[in-house]
Order: sequence, then C-alpha cells, then structure tokens
Amino acid sequence: MTADPFAQLFRSSAELFVQSLDVAGDRLLVARMAEADYAGASFLDQRILTQDRPCQWFGWEDLERLSGSLPATARHIFHIGHVGSTLISRLLGELPDVLAVREPVLLRGLADLRRIRGRPESAWSPQRFDARVGMALGWLSRTFRPEQRAIVKATSFVSDLAPEILAAGQKALFLFVKPESYLPTILAGEASMQELAVWSPTRLLRLHARIGAEPWRLWEMSPGERVALGWACEMAALEEAGAGAAEGQALWMDFDGFLADPAASLARIAAHFGAPLAMEQAQALVGGPIMSRYSKAPEHGYSPQLRRDVLAQAMRDQAGEIARGQRWLAEAGRQYPLIARALDRAAQGVH
Repeated sequence: MTADPFAQLFRSSAELFVQSLDVAGDRLLVARMAEADYAGASFLDQRILTQDRPCQWFGWEDLERLSGSLPATARHIFHIGHVGSTLISRLLGELPDVLAVREPVLLRGLADLRRIRGRPESAWSPQRFDARVGMALGWLSRTFRPEQRAIVKATSFVSDLAPEILAAGQKALFLFVKPESYLPTILAGEASMQELAVWSPTRLLRLHARIGAEPWRLWEMSPGERVALGWACEMAALEEAGAGAAEGQALWMDFDGFLADPAASLARIAAHFGAPLAMEQAQALVGGPIMSRYSKAPEHGYSPQLRRDVLAQAMRDQAGEIARGQRWLAEAGRQYPLIARALDRAAQGVH
C-alpha cells in the first residue's frame, strides 16, 4: 500500500477530500482540494463540485483498504444553527496551524445513519457503523502540513453524532444562544424560515426520541413554536453529548457572549483547541474584515451592529410568535428534564 503514490497522498494529505457518501452504492466521492479551496468554502457540499474539480467514486471497502486506519485528531465545532459557527470557523482558519473544515457532507450522512443504528432497517451492523465513523474521523483529520490541526465545523444536526466523535478523545466547542436571541434570529430571515419548514419534521422526530414521548403534533404548532422546537431539539442533542464528555473536553459558549468580547472569546476557543493565540493577535483578527462580512457569503457585508438591528426589528415585528415560542419552551421544560437542563444552561450563558 505504501508504494502506491495515490495511497501515500491520501493517507498524508487533505488534498484528497472525502466529499460525500452514497449509502445505496456503498461508495464515497473523493474530490481534489487545495488548501485555498478549504479556506474559501463556507460549505463543503455540492457547491464545491464544479466542472473543473477532479472527482472520483470509490467503493467504501476499497478506500478503507487503500487508506488504512488514520488517527482521529480533528477538533470539532458543534452548534444549534445560526449562532456564528461559520464566523468562528473562519477566524480560527486564519491561524497558520489550523485547517478549517466547514460542514463536510460525509458527517451529515453518518448522522442520518446514526438514527437507525442497530435497527432492523439499517444496512450496516452497529459494529460496522462504529468502525466507519472512526474511519471517517481519520479522513477528516488529515491536513496539508504535519504541524496543522483540522477543526471541523459540523452541520447543526450532526450533533447527533457528537457522542461517537467525542469518544475519539478530541476537544469540541458547543455553540448556542439563548431562546430570546434564537427566536427572533430565525423568525427574521426568509431563508431561515424556509430551512425551518424543511427541518421541523425531522427535528420533532429527534426530540421525541430523546425525551421518550410524543407529546407534540407539528400541524398544531405555530411558526414561533416550531422555532422553539428547533432550539430545544438541537440543544437537547448537545446536552446529551455533553453529558458523556470527559471533564474539560467540551467548551460551551453563548454566541452573544462571544460578540460581547470577541478577542478574549476567540483566544479562549483557540486555547481550548490547543492553538494558543496571543491577545494582540486575537484583537487583530476580530478587528479585521472577517467580522464585517457575512461568513456564509463573504461577498455580503454584515456586522454585530447590523445583527443587533435585525434582531431588534424582529422582536418588534414578531413579538406574538416570539411569545408563543417562549411559552412552548417554558412548558416543555416543566415536563421534560432534558429540555429543562438546556434552558438552565442557556440562562447561565458562557461556561
């Protein structure tokens, strides 16, 4: 295996990126990526599959034999969605020894499969699933230089896979906001409301599975209550993952707290990930252009002040739905301890 130049490159470099998983065909798409491609991509999904990008499908077992077992050294950012994870990933990606890997589709596919792990309809046995998660984490840990470390920013629902990822022993950031910030954030945006419509059914399934009951019907829920459902679902996933984490392994952070003191917060995150950052460097990064652009689409301007203005307008325009969402969360917290824990953590803010 070591005499094969392709195998050598695959084992040693992030240049050959495992982009996606075809479960039915039990195969993986490998795309060639330069370091600048990672830096420029807000999402490592189909948007990177341009006509000029070399790609090739491999059978999973073929790629597994070719690569062998690789160490899972990547750190991870888990979050509840729309809470600044892309911004923080971009800031960390400016550090010379960090490779920022944003929203790999491979983890999305594995998170979907995790929900049927051990069930009769799963095409993979539990043992195969666990082994393949470990294999995927090794692939996502590859970098371009020996001194580099990968920091993977997952999609929000990949938090379902966080217990398996944390079992590899690496550190993670858990990013969230309080409900009073999350509700107007989602209600204010046309795109976020479209996303809400797509994800709400699955979120209700996931939350019902976690609390072991089915008390809610999606068709009975108002827009504000569905936003509250999204917050509860994703926070419950983080709470469950955090409960199994080792002491000091997961750093919880409220994004509003980050924005209140971005330089100190960024330095704290970097230190948590083993990439110490001097305060002067942190101040230079948060004072630079990244903080004034929309991180998911850097061609558009955005800033903490604009975010505050948008939230203030949404609080006025959507006051009724925000109140409905807050009442829904309060009642859910009274009935279900997992949601109560999430609400308690949000009330405490940054840990």
